[in-house]
Amino acid sequence: MHKDVKKILISEEEIVKRCEELGRQITADYEAKQEAPLLVGLLKGSVPFLAELIKHIDMDIMFDFMDVSSYEGTQSVGNIRVIKDLDSSINGVSILLVEDIVDTGRTLAEVKRMLLNKGAKEVKIVSLLDKPQRRVVDISADYVGFAVPNEFVIGYGLDFDQKYRNLPYVGVLKDELYE
Repeated sequence: MHKDVKKILISEEEIVKRCEELGRQITADYEAKQEAPLLVGLLKGSVPFLAELIKHIDMDIMFDFMDVSSYEGTQSVGNIRVIKDLDSSINGVSILLVEDIVDTGRTLAEVKRMLLNKGAKEVKIVSLLDKPQRRVVDISADYVGFAVPNEFVIGYGLDFDQKYRNLPYVGVLKDELYE
């Protein structure tokens, strides 16, 4: 365990197992619709989750990335800034938005609205983590890996000051490092 981690919440093995389950469910749902989604990973946090998840989706898929920001320090401020947009048109395309965590919901709600305005057929959300106690916007993921308590989580893509993203598990950062 990393010296800055108070405790491990979700092990790498648990994440892989849950990604297998999510992959099977996503495959079944989109096969039933007879279409493949475009997976859109939100940079940077979604990368480890997306990389594991796509191994378990048993259909031809494409993926792209968006980089959006709504955070100043540790707080979501709600103003969305698009740093990197999608590389191609999404008009009439079913989008599966891939996120590391649904926290306040502000970023996801705004990104979903933007994608629908660009002509997406639908926008569904898959998130590794869900922190419902922090929600300030009425939005939920269609597929959730794990619900987590209202603690500062890091690892598996989640960061504090751009560090800890590479931890192979989800852990809780020691309080004294961010208070």
